[in-house]
Amino acid sequence: MNPHERENRFSMTPREIFERLDRFVIGQERAKRVVALGAYNHFKRIAVSQGEASLLKKSNVLLIGPTGCGKTHLARNLAESLNLPFVVVDATEYTEAGYYGKDVEVMIAELLYACNQNIQECERGIIFIDEIDKIARRSGGMRTGAGARDIGGEGVQQGLLKLLEGRRVFVPLNVTQHWNKHDFVEVDTSNILFICAGTFTDVQVYENAPIGFENRENAAKTKRGVGHKQLLEYGMIAELLGRLPVVVQLDELSREDLVRILVEPPDSLVREYSQLLACDDVRADFRLDGLEAMAEYAIKRDVGARGLRTIMEETMHEVMFDAPEISGRRIVVDRAFVEGKVSGLDSKNLDP
Repeated sequence: MNPHERENRFSMTPREIFERLDRFVIGQERAKRVVALGAYNHFKRIAVSQGEASLLKKSNVLLIGPTGCGKTHLARNLAESLNLPFVVVDATEYTEAGYYGKDVEVMIAELLYACNQNIQECERGIIFIDEIDKIARRSGGMRTGAGARDIGGEGVQQGLLKLLEGRRVFVPLNVTQHWNKHDFVEVDTSNILFICAGTFTDVQVYENAPIGFENRENAAKTKRGVGHKQLLEYGMIAELLGRLPVVVQLDELSREDLVRILVEPPDSLVREYSQLLACDDVRADFRLDGLEAMAEYAIKRDVGARGLRTIMEETMHEVMFDAPEISGRRIVVDRAFVEGKVSGLDSKNLDP
């Protein structure tokens, strides 16, 4: 295949996708590389499947990481980088077929809606399933098969198997009336790429932890990857994990990472709030020690990058309120300024 043919068939190389993501997603180098390669292979699989039968199988991705580490942000920016239909769905909205709630086929319907009911476009799209850890088996009894039906946990996992593997499924045309079984179309999920993500907060990720209970203070602080065994113990079924062959564990963001998130991306909070104040002719001078104070507070409250907007809003609230009356002034946002403002957040809930 010459370069011109490659350019026509595959719109971006893995490195180009990675570099695009790198502008907006700080840190998480391994995750960005895996997602970029997965997206590129997705393009190749689509191109080959248009001809003769292909040996290329899709490799769905599972992202594991703490809240606020960039899992959803990574997926949203991937969507903007690729010229493919893309939707983000929340696993907690679905139940086992036949019960009140969304059937898993509705996520395909949402993708179909995103591409204006074009079935061919839908069959080459990407679905990001967030909060996948929230559909783990609910109790030990259910892990052994005893007890009542787990319609929002294991039942959803079972329902996802056919979608992840690739089947022809009946998809409702109206996502707001998915209980209506009369209006539907048939969609082949064989070439739909699934990227799943979850925090898996109770999965033991430290070596030499005491058996029987979690005691991270006394455990050796040597991290290891979350393995297949830990995910099974958490409540994920083996069949589902087998259809998510690419597992990537994202790291907690450091203070330096959070400072970079505040400043570097084209849509960073520092750029946004500077522009807001500039509309009233007020100049905001964000000092490094002030940004470090915001990052340290986010780490202290364990909210990651997602909590930075709340911290920034609390820090700049009074300045923005008074901005029309202090036109022409310069505001220095240093450590003392930030610490004096965010102290009021201690009595509030920072969780989004």
